[in-house]
Amino acid sequence: MEKYSIVLADDHVLFREGLKLLIGQKPDLEVVGEAGDGLEILELLSRINPNMIILDISMPNMRGIEAIHEIQIIRPDVKLLILTMHKDKDYLNKTISAGAHGYVLKEDAHKELFSAIEKVRNSKLYVSPKLSEELAEDWARIQRHEVTVEHDQELLTNREREVVKLIAEGKTSKDIASLLHISNRTVEGHRAKIMEKLNLKNTADLIKYAVKKGYTE
Repeated sequence: MEKYSIVLADDHVLFREGLKLLIGQKPDLEVVGEAGDGLEILELLSRINPNMIILDISMPNMRGIEAIHEIQIIRPDVKLLILTMHKDKDYLNKTISAGAHGYVLKEDAHKELFSAIEKVRNSKLYVSPKLSEELAEDWARIQRHEVTVEHDQELLTNREREVVKLIAEGKTSKDIASLLHISNRTVEGHRAKIMEKLNLKNTADLIKYAVKKGYTE
């Protein structure tokens, strides 16, 4: 039976080692790669094709949320499970909105990790019970109109804002790829994602957005 392949991404080596030992207890799971930051994840994905990436939010060079956006462009089929110390619901909302399929607190990893992997593996959302209870309470308050939902949130990642700025400055995809040290395909992926997120129809609309947001003079 082919094993379910997992990449571990966390800047703490000892934590990764402990996680690897824990996952190794399951005969149907296999850790096929490790990364210390978001850039290392992308480099790994150029060589291997895992089923799942378990990643932290707080990593050097490229944060977990930024990495999620980048991963989705080059490997949209890979499952993304956040494993973090952050209990703040804002982090949870941002990562799930960005495309993560699950969110587990590190303090609960020993008892929740395998349940989370199994749920996400089967295309279901998993959120640590401590946070899911709070989310249920928030949802109830919203339904009772006790709170309002903020709709005008900043939708773009730092990299996407960079791309918007360069497009507004008249740079071509080739120019942007060279300046940001990424491929033309990745630039086009960013452009498509930006247009979709902002519900824009053409480059002129994108430039108007950039000026309004102050991304360019």
